[in-house]
Amino acid sequence: MDDTTERRRRFAAAARDERPDLALLCLLVEQEALVEGGEAGDECVVDAAQIELDRLAGLLPALGRGASPQRWAEALGELLGGRCGFHGVPADYRRLESSLLGAVLTRRRGLPILLSVVWIETARRAGAPVYGVALPGHFVVGFGDPYGEHVLVDPFDGGRILSEDDAGLLVAGATGAPLSPSVFSPAEPLDIVLRVLNNIRAWAAARPERSDVQLWAVELALLLPSHPARLRFERAELLVERGDFAQGAREMEEYAEVLAAADPTVAESVRHRALAARAMLN
Repeated sequence: MDDTTERRRRFAAAARDERPDLALLCLLVEQEALVEGGEAGDECVVDAAQIELDRLAGLLPALGRGASPQRWAEALGELLGGRCGFHGVPADYRRLESSLLGAVLTRRRGLPILLSVVWIETARRAGAPVYGVALPGHFVVGFGDPYGEHVLVDPFDGGRILSEDDAGLLVAGATGAPLSPSVFSPAEPLDIVLRVLNNIRAWAAARPERSDVQLWAVELALLLPSHPARLRFERAELLVERGDFAQGAREMEEYAEVLAAADPTVAESVRHRALAARAMLN
C-alpha cells in the first residue's frame, strides 16, 4: 500500500467512525496538503497540533458543569482571543494555510471556520457545552443549549459575543439573505470538514495553477460518507484539465449514467464532454 493510499484509507476510516474526531479529520486534511505540496506531512504534524489543543484547554479555568454559557464564552474569549491572540483578517482568505488547523494553531490566524475549530476543540477538551454554527458565509461557535439558553461568539473577531441581530448582520453582509432560525442548529463534524474542503476547493479554483490542490480536496470530500454527487464530475473535469483524458472521460461517462434517470438532458451534455475528452487522446 503506497503512502497516498494509506493516507486516504485513514481519512475515510476517521470519517466513518461512530463519533468522528473533528480535530483529527482537519489535521489529516492538513497532512494531505503538506505531502502533496512536497513538505513533510508525517505523524508529528498531527501529534503536535493535538498536544497544542490539549495545552490550550489546560490553560482554561476549571469552570465545571454548572458554569453558564456566558461564562464559558468569556473564558474562551479571554484565553484564545485575548491572551493567545487568535483572530482573522481579510487577507487570511487569500492563504491556503488559513484552512489548515496546525498552521492556524501556529499562526493564530485563519478563516472563521478553522478558528472556530480551535475554539470548539479547546472548549470540548475542557468540558464546555460547545458546538459549531454554520451561518451562511460565516462560521461561529455556540455555548450552551442550541435550543435553549446559549451564547454565540465570533472567533474571527477574537471571540466577540454576538446577539442574534449581530448574527443576522453577518449573514446579510455575506449573502444578502435574511436570517433563518434553522441556521443556528449545531453543525456536525463531517459537515464542518466538508465545508473546510469546499473552502480549499474554492481557493484552488481561483488559481488554475493549483489544480493539484483542488484535485486532492475533491478526492478527500468524496471519501466522506455524505457528499454532493457533482463532486464526481468535478474530479473528472480536473483529470482532463491535468492531461489524464482517458480516466477523466471514463469518470464523466460513469457520472452520466448516474444522472440519466433524473436529468437526461444534463446526462447527455456530460456524455458529450466525455467524447471531447477522448478526442484529445488522438
